Amino acid sequence: MKPGDSLMRHYLQFKDLRAEEYAHLFDRAAIIKRRFKNYEKYQPLQDRTLAMIFEKASTRTRVSFEAGMYQMGGSVVHLTTGDSQLGRAEPIEDSARVISRMVDIVMIRTFEQSKIERFAAHSRVPVINGLTNEYHPCQILADLFTFIENRGMDRRGAIDMDCLKGRVVAWVGDGNNMANTWLQAAEILGFKVHVSTPSGYGVDPAIAGVKDASCYRVFKDPREACEGADLVTTDVWTSMGFEAENEARKAAFADWCVDAAMMARAKPDALFMHCLPAHRGEEVSADVIDGPQSVVWDEAENRMHVQKALMEYLLLGRIG
Repeated sequence: MKPGDSLMRHYLQFKDLRAEEYAHLFDRAAIIKRRFKNYEKYQPLQDRTLAMIFEKASTRTRVSFEAGMYQMGGSVVHLTTGDSQLGRAEPIEDSARVISRMVDIVMIRTFEQSKIERFAAHSRVPVINGLTNEYHPCQILADLFTFIENRGMDRRGAIDMDCLKGRVVAWVGDGNNMANTWLQAAEILGFKVHVSTPSGYGVDPAIAGVKDASCYRVFKDPREACEGADLVTTDVWTSMGFEAENEARKAAFADWCVDAAMMARAKPDALFMHCLPAHRGEEVSADVIDGPQSVVWDEAENRMHVQKALMEYLLLGRIG
């Protein structure tokens, strides 16, 4: 497959797919997860190889992609900037040309979005964003699937995408890659995001890239943002690459800790999510993340299942 081939798709940010494609992915993720839980062998990606390129370290991204690819029958090549030319002088474009001739699909976890876009522009195979400074689409894919599992799946395991329509997601904390991606998801899938960040740490609409401003609302008070929410979610105050700002961020974000009082402002059956790793006592209190409304462990596991569905779709097209 060559660059620009209409049959090849990349997944570099959430808005790269349409609502009907997400419906298919969530349906496939449910089926793939059910097979995994029942120890049913399903290996449609035999003889396919995934290259994982990490400029940012990761636990969940590496384990979920690597385990998922092996479970689907494929193999994995793991690269970091320390053991490849990506961390040296070779242009990204040249690395893309070479690596994509040797593997079938590539996942990249890096800093600037421009790096992954440059790689994808010269890749012969699909490229997946495992995280950049600007976006984290695979995580929001997992978060939405987790919400659907809890609020929009019948006893037979059938997916109801309408369960997302009109819902309210409260984003409390940094206006980071997660927040940007939540806004994209809201615009595509028909729900609303209540965003509350400290002054100076808000979401940049230009980076989020949403055209419909009605898909989100900004609140100065995080408690008001949580009012009537169906889901409350947050992230660490200091993302990777911003460690020098840690102390300043702790001071600025002191009132943005999701605690029991904040959750009480949401709907009684509201869920709590966190993409992990979490710092109890900072962005979330222990009684919330370890409490009955928290679904963070299902959310973490679901990274693997939705990414398996995503790789299946990018490599094989629509199944079923």
